[in-house]
Amino acid sequence: MRAVVQRSLEAKVTIEGNTVGTIDHGFVVLLGVGPTDTEADSDYLAEKISKLRVFSDPVGKMNLALADVGGQVLSISQFTLYADTHRGNRPSFTGAADPALGDRLYQAFNAKLKALGVPVATGEFGGDMQVSLTNDGPVTILFDTEAKSC
Repeated sequence: MRAVVQRSLEAKVTIEGNTVGTIDHGFVVLLGVGPTDTEADSDYLAEKISKLRVFSDPVGKMNLALADVGGQVLSISQFTLYADTHRGNRPSFTGAADPALGDRLYQAFNAKLKALGVPVATGEFGGDMQVSLTNDGPVTILFDTEAKSC
């Protein structure tokens, strides 16, 4: 699985002009699922992201996690994180999971975050979404479960 995590002051996702998810502050997580990913990968990412210490403490050092600052997550499914741009100018998305697996693991990721006590707002899997955010810092962190060490 791949995730792009952006620290944000506020964020929302709209579909056809209707806001379907919004957060005040926390993370916007763009989540892509690969064909060999498992629920263990979604659990791993949820754990890592929930404990990611990139919020400023009282002396201005990035030392606090979501729970420490009352943060939330806006979770957006993003199969385009598996784009292959090696040949030509039109990306291929054959490296992304099929929609059934992608949706199942996206839902599992969100459920795990909630089980960890993180408030989660979501977009719509496979939907044509417009995401807006105020990136804080900016702070953007990339995760790829294929690169994790055990």
